[in-house]
Amino acid sequence: MPPQTRGAFLMGMIAEVIVDIAHSDVDKIFDYACDFEIAAGTRVAVPFGFGKGTTTGFVIRVKSSTDIAPEKLKKISRAEEDYPALTAESLSLARKISARYRVPLALSLRLFLPAEMRTGKVGEAYKEYARLAGDPAEIPARARAQRALADHLAERGEEEVTALRKQFGAAVNALQERGLLVLEKKRKMRDPYGGAAGKGQAHALTPAQREAVRRISKTDKTVSLLFGVTGSGKTEVYLDLIAAALERGKTALFLVPEISLTPQMLFRLRSRFQSAVAILHSGLSAGERFDEWQRLRTGEARIAVGARSAVFAPVENVGLIVIDEEHDGSYSSESSPRYNTFDIALLRAKYNGCKLVLGSATPAVETYRRAKEGEFELATLPERINARPMPEVRIVDMRREVRRGNPSPFSALLKEKLEACLSGGNQAILFLNRRGYSQTVICRDCGNVLKCEHCDVALTYHSEEDRLKCHYCGACYRMPKACPACGSTHIRYVGTGTQRVVSELKTLYPEARILRMDVDTTGGKEGHYKILKQFASRQADILVGTQMVAKGHDFPAVTLVGILDADMGLYFPDYRSGERTFQLVTQVAGRCGRAEDKGEAVLQTYSPENAILRFAAQYDYEGFYEHEIAMRAATMFPPFAKIVRVMVTGEDERETLDALKEIYGALTQIYNADADKFLFFNRMHAPVKRIQNKFRYQVLMRLLEGGPLKEIYGAVAALKHKNVLCYVEENPSNLS
Repeated sequence: MPPQTRGAFLMGMIAEVIVDIAHSDVDKIFDYACDFEIAAGTRVAVPFGFGKGTTTGFVIRVKSSTDIAPEKLKKISRAEEDYPALTAESLSLARKISARYRVPLALSLRLFLPAEMRTGKVGEAYKEYARLAGDPAEIPARARAQRALADHLAERGEEEVTALRKQFGAAVNALQERGLLVLEKKRKMRDPYGGAAGKGQAHALTPAQREAVRRISKTDKTVSLLFGVTGSGKTEVYLDLIAAALERGKTALFLVPEISLTPQMLFRLRSRFQSAVAILHSGLSAGERFDEWQRLRTGEARIAVGARSAVFAPVENVGLIVIDEEHDGSYSSESSPRYNTFDIALLRAKYNGCKLVLGSATPAVETYRRAKEGEFELATLPERINARPMPEVRIVDMRREVRRGNPSPFSALLKEKLEACLSGGNQAILFLNRRGYSQTVICRDCGNVLKCEHCDVALTYHSEEDRLKCHYCGACYRMPKACPACGSTHIRYVGTGTQRVVSELKTLYPEARILRMDVDTTGGKEGHYKILKQFASRQADILVGTQMVAKGHDFPAVTLVGILDADMGLYFPDYRSGERTFQLVTQVAGRCGRAEDKGEAVLQTYSPENAILRFAAQYDYEGFYEHEIAMRAATMFPPFAKIVRVMVTGEDERETLDALKEIYGALTQIYNADADKFLFFNRMHAPVKRIQNKFRYQVLMRLLEGGPLKEIYGAVAALKHKNVLCYVEENPSNLS
């Protein structure tokens, strides 16, 4: 307990509480009296404000005295749970997040709890079970249903009452009246994916894998980069490191970038570690997420696997953190607080004194540079398991296909390879990073492009629903019979999406079984899982998909990958466009040829001479890195500088511009005081000026190391505009 200060009132147990209201006006500690035992981290209901109701809060410290007079001190009404929902580490981490990103402490504390738990919309689930009590011989012979029920329970022991009533009807009540049936309520755990996983053994590691484990285990550096080509067995290295952590009595976090990868990784982990594994991601139901979170909080589960938010899993005594596919942009949060998962994981690694392992076949340029310069330990897996060859990548010049009169999205070579793949009884993956049927719909007479009413973006045509959709806000529109601008009926589709690819494949290969995997086909918790399970069990011959198909999947029967529009991401106005293209091409090509049969990839492009594509076709990460890092150094882009964007967005354009003017004025003062730390400083509207009826303006900056980042956050936090949102992004993953 802290020493008593002069003038403090001794009151017994005093709790310092942060109310769960994410607003700067109440972002402060409030003292409450408590007449029952309580610990830091407990969620409590407290009287707050002038009403008679209560507000939820978080106890962040317990003490024995307060400076508040006894008559003014309010009492905690109750504890929301009989255990502290937040660990000591969570409280410490939340304070650091709040200070780092200048957000209310309540907002950072929320990151560590299931959202529905905070709002009281989910809790423990109970089911009523029945079991026999007494001698079934007392049941009259004519009561056949009762005898059948008794035999059923004698065999099974106990079963849910609802299932028994459905099967045996009134016999349940009749047996209960005879005193031969006992009903009892028990906790029912909602288990995502049904807990399915066979019992697997640890695979014998290859010499390269053993060396990677040794380097990571023995280094005194907190962060290690496991740099291994696709199919080199990075997952087995992770599993070996996790097993070692568990043997030391520790816990582990395993993060993957996509929800689509979590079931696959869950089964790999559960086959090795059984019920010690819990899964956390946004695709679970509220009940499933709560039960999995609680299993981790109580220590019943010791390994948390999930997407970005699983970095906040309530495990204690962490012994290892793994971030697989560390280069992926989804590890950056796009809602407040706008954290990077690596930064949070590093804080947790330092708090627990454990290792943080980053894994990738195509590491982020910034990450690889830190490993090359010795800041991170570098462990490599340069070859595939059993020295299987990497798939040969054939580059096709689509300009020649057009000149030859081929209007199809498939080159002659790709068609030839597809036919050979299918006739050989193998599977193929076709990658196109654009969903829908066509990219845009345009009037041939006046040139009008059909756009969303709420966003400044072109609509995409989806043939299955015969609808136009906005991929920013989700709005749907009927496909017009005529151009709304000039009345012409000469409307045409421009560009190709995954729907159109599937449609044309069905025409070319009517016997082929085709699956599509994109945002439109993967709704719900098991959307990704069902498609991947179907494809893995050979229920389909061709999988067409967006970037979801590029990462982490292992399909032994896939011998062909087609990359339909490799240029798509090359020319975005983003300094990472080349890096992302290299990563996607390399990753998706690596999905094939992972078993006995050799793999091939066909890369279709209108820029066959492009250096990035050439490096990707050769799997030459080192060549790509040297090319890219030289470009970044010459242009002073990350990692040689930091891009900072202050985004200002609101529904009223005048108010939004007023807020922009105010924040730009405050930032200009910072710029004038420290101009030598700025490489760039300007205000402008965002590339997409309006999304979901909200106007978007930005102040873009490039800062040298040591630039006034803290002051920029401070200026934004001080901005007070009721109807305008203003926030800071560091090296944003999407500059549109």
